Amino acid sequence: MTAEAPTTGTPSRPLSIESEAELDELIAENDLVLIDFYTKGCTLCQSIEPVLGNVARAHDNLTVALCNPREDPPLIERFNIQSVPTLVLFEDGERAGRLADGFQGGAAIDDFLAESRSDT
Repeated sequence: MTAEAPTTGTPSRPLSIESEAELDELIAENDLVLIDFYTKGCTLCQSIEPVLGNVARAHDNLTVALCNPREDPPLIERFNIQSVPTLVLFEDGERAGRLADGFQGGAAIDDFLAESRSDT
């Protein structure tokens, strides 16, 4: 992971994940993780990145990460990535939700998080 997590709490900005192993480690170590699967050169992906930064800052218990599945191709099949950006939410190590409808604003992502969580 290229961004260092703070010693307490969750990062206030998206982390960069470069491999399936890093992704699995992040999911195992955090209760709530939102992964943005993106590709370089995708304008929608570039547009959603600052929105995800705001989401990361707004949710104290959420770890947000960016992952280019082309860097580790088995991720494409494992998570059935057919379009980008694709957001996948993990809660307690399990997939809790998926949002693959292109660019989403902060309110739409907040709604997705609330609908996907098991404790809401």
